[in-house]
Amino acid sequence: MRKTYLDNIRWITILIVVIYHVIYMFNGVTTYGVIGPFSEKQPQDIFQYIVYPWFMFLLFVVSGMAARFELDAKGESGFIRNRTRKYLVPSTIGLFVFWWILGYFNMLIGRAFETMGTVPKPILFLIMCISGIGPLWYIQMLWLFSVILIWIRKIEKDRLYNLGKKTNVFIIVLLGISVYGAAQVLNTPIIVVYRFGIYGLGFLLGYFIFSHEEVMEKLEKYWIIFSLLAVAFCILFVVFNLGKPYPDHEVLDTFLCNMYAWFGTIGVLTFMKKWGNSENDFSKWMCRKSWGMYIFHYLGIAISSWYIKMYLPQMPVFLVYLLVLVSGITGALFLYEIISRIPVLRWCVLGIKQNKIKE
Repeated sequence: MRKTYLDNIRWITILIVVIYHVIYMFNGVTTYGVIGPFSEKQPQDIFQYIVYPWFMFLLFVVSGMAARFELDAKGESGFIRNRTRKYLVPSTIGLFVFWWILGYFNMLIGRAFETMGTVPKPILFLIMCISGIGPLWYIQMLWLFSVILIWIRKIEKDRLYNLGKKTNVFIIVLLGISVYGAAQVLNTPIIVVYRFGIYGLGFLLGYFIFSHEEVMEKLEKYWIIFSLLAVAFCILFVVFNLGKPYPDHEVLDTFLCNMYAWFGTIGVLTFMKKWGNSENDFSKWMCRKSWGMYIFHYLGIAISSWYIKMYLPQMPVFLVYLLVLVSGITGALFLYEIISRIPVLRWCVLGIKQNKIKE
């Protein structure tokens, strides 16, 4: 069951992720594993504060909604087979087949090789593979949440799901407190992106609540209020946190950040439910290509950023951003079209079994 507004949310959010990573590569807020800033003060860094608290949480909510639709269409066994091939295979086997390339450039950018001269080559290759996970952390978590969801379904037998249909606007507002609570638990200590608590909750809320058309129709009536709340929390978050390390727990775990994540997500969902149900040739094309754009974009960004740093250090800032953005998008689309047509490799890297790409 495809819903046009969800398709539009997905490709637009992925495009925001690409733009975010371009700015992130040259940001002056958190400089670990990136090229680094052009100057001491960079107004463009504000974009990171605007989008980071909510865009991945939103994708997990949408993925939870999509999980329900896919389960209705394919059943539990087909659902797990499809998600294992699409998510687990590329983020495990694919690391050794292809993504070590991204790991190599990540380690170049992070100057890791400068301290690893004595590391045996097999160990170095393993480190490169792990360093190449990049954006694949998202699909790793999606696979895990999908498996957990099947276990939950066997216990709740749709009783909880049917209860979610009765969710009203007041409960939706109060659920923001649970998002704040979830952000405090199940966080990995070193790699901050693995936030199993809040992202797992987002996935389950998408499945049990937002996948109900009745719930979305209720929320759609309040799209103006939720959109204004999203903008208000955005302003508050930026004002109170600008200059602080936004991707670290000292910011991510705050009440304000999680309220922004929640109402930012609800704001996007309700706005797009109201206004995002139309499509044209461009949106259809973006929807078909968004998966490949997400999977491959960071490789193009990392490679182009590294070579610009090495060989074109005096290039104007605007041109750097433009070239890296174009490299990320076109490189991703090119790799997607090529690799999706190569037997075995397309299975390892993209989880595609058949010659025809299923969009």
